[in-house]
Amino acid sequence: MITAKHIQLTGSNNRAFLVDIHYKSNQIPKPVVIFVHGFKGFKDWGHFNLLANYFAERDFVFVKFNFSHNGTTVQNPLAFDDLEAFGHNNFIYELNDLQTVIDWVANNNEIKAEMDTGAISLLGHSRGGGISVIKAAEESRIKKLVTWAAVGDILHRDSPKAIEAWKTKGVVYTQNARTNQQMPIYAQFYETLMEHKERLNIGKAALKIKIPFLIVHGTNDEAVRLDDAKLLHNRCKHSELLVLDGAGHTFGISHPWEKQEFSADAQVVIDKTLAFLK
Repeated sequence: MITAKHIQLTGSNNRAFLVDIHYKSNQIPKPVVIFVHGFKGFKDWGHFNLLANYFAERDFVFVKFNFSHNGTTVQNPLAFDDLEAFGHNNFIYELNDLQTVIDWVANNNEIKAEMDTGAISLLGHSRGGGISVIKAAEESRIKKLVTWAAVGDILHRDSPKAIEAWKTKGVVYTQNARTNQQMPIYAQFYETLMEHKERLNIGKAALKIKIPFLIVHGTNDEAVRLDDAKLLHNRCKHSELLVLDGAGHTFGISHPWEKQEFSADAQVVIDKTLAFLK
């Protein structure tokens, strides 16, 4: 029997965000996996709830959360109801939110008996993978790291056109292909990136990774180049690289995901990840 616990934490800029914890309630300490979603993602996207139960059934505590400024709200975590919050998001906010979750896992008393807090791993997808690399380099309580389709560089992803728009108009809009929303990204995003570019250098962070590190990427990723995975692998010499021939950015998963099984590519990725974490 899997227990799903839902809590609320206070994140960046004092904004509340939601956290889900899935686990077997048996008073046996289990390793913890903290899942970090990507750009225009959220904790309940696609197969993430199925994923949480799958890990919990295999004796992990699976923690997933919404970044405080990902555009969802505590009242409605399934939709981008707060585009102003989305527009004011930045990488420092996301690193701070992830730190808040790690601190809660390490120090909480609510389900302390269920968690082995000496075995905390990060699992990040896409931009969340890049955030996870930086945090794993900073946080000694992280013992293993897995990235799926992760960005290897966030300092040079913005186009000259976008940078010029931030300078002249103060905002850039990105379209959500699924909802057709025009989602703002305000100039503070780029300004924060430039102000903290040393800390936000994912390649440099990868050089500092000394823990086991699994990098997973598809050859047909339409959002993040396979070169990003190769960059991370080259920077972290002891890392393991799994390249899936023909796999896309979400490994065959879309939103919503009504099936009770994973896509073929996702199943390969998940099983490899579980074997690595065990």
